[in-house]
Amino acid sequence: MRGSRAFRWRLADDDGGQSALFAEEELLQRQLGMGAYRGLEFLHVRAKRIIGTVPEMSRLPFRHTINAYRGCSHACTYCFARPTHEYLGLGTGEDFDRTLVVKINAVERVRAEVRGRRWNGDVIAMGTNTDPYQRAEGKYRLTRGIVDALAEVGNPFSILTKSTLILRDLDRLVAAAGRAEVRCNFSIATLDPRVWKATEPGTPHPRQRVDAVRRLNEAGIPTGVLIAPIIPGLSDSAEQLEEVTAACLEAGAVSVSPLVLHLRPGVREHFLADLQTKDPALAGQLTRRYRHAYLRAAEQDDIVGPVTRTVVRLRPQAPPSRQWHPSSGPRPHDRSPHDRYPGGRTPAAGSAEQLPFGS
Repeated sequence: MRGSRAFRWRLADDDGGQSALFAEEELLQRQLGMGAYRGLEFLHVRAKRIIGTVPEMSRLPFRHTINAYRGCSHACTYCFARPTHEYLGLGTGEDFDRTLVVKINAVERVRAEVRGRRWNGDVIAMGTNTDPYQRAEGKYRLTRGIVDALAEVGNPFSILTKSTLILRDLDRLVAAAGRAEVRCNFSIATLDPRVWKATEPGTPHPRQRVDAVRRLNEAGIPTGVLIAPIIPGLSDSAEQLEEVTAACLEAGAVSVSPLVLHLRPGVREHFLADLQTKDPALAGQLTRRYRHAYLRAAEQDDIVGPVTRTVVRLRPQAPPSRQWHPSSGPRPHDRSPHDRYPGGRTPAAGSAEQLPFGS
């Protein structure tokens, strides 16, 4: 254990406006990870509810979420969700990577809530905060149970992940897709092993993720790829972007969505401090460039150009538009989501703003 700690369970953004996330007495147990989970600490809690509802004023393209875990052992240095750990009185650095909140009653809560009279069967997005198939899932199997619970009532859902652990549940996903719409997206920022090890130390090798995209699509689960985040000076060369885009298209990705690194407060400090230890010169450059959370739109357009050109070359029937995905938060531009979709249509929950191939 990491010693005595005063925890506060204040609301995080994706939990739907409840007055408290967990009561103090609902922190049931602290468990130290052993064996394959050595170095992790699990905080067992009982959630009051599990389906979060995004406020109507939000510009996110989905309304309902499920996050069975908080914190993430992927330890991605740029992770947009790091500040959510502060809502629990925990740190955005090592705490986020190693002290994981586990909502042990998540599956029973899902079963109760999707059968409630007020539930309309709307699409539910998983992976909007931290990865539903991170290492903890191997131990607790909550995402597996949630997939089963949603399949039982034919409730549509989407999953965003970086983990090949999702393949363990391939049969369940196929079964669920027989009853409702199921969509998956993989985050694969680069195939460069140097960049991968430096920025995503707890994730599976990116080529293993590409293979998972192939296997999911071959099984009939529409699966796209978020090339995200593209880090200026680290993973934004034309060669790097062409390589990862081509690999994903060849694996059958139904969509490809490039997203340039964004650094909101809290994440910015953590990411740049980590980069300073690895590449001080680049850290200095990005400190100057990221005076705001997002680079200027023109800069982003230039960076994602190799992705667009590769898609046009390999799949000319469906070139991608400028992309965005829910983990980036509100859009960096002023237009409403409804301005970007015919008839006011917004994208499916948990998906990127992306053009399906072959449609």
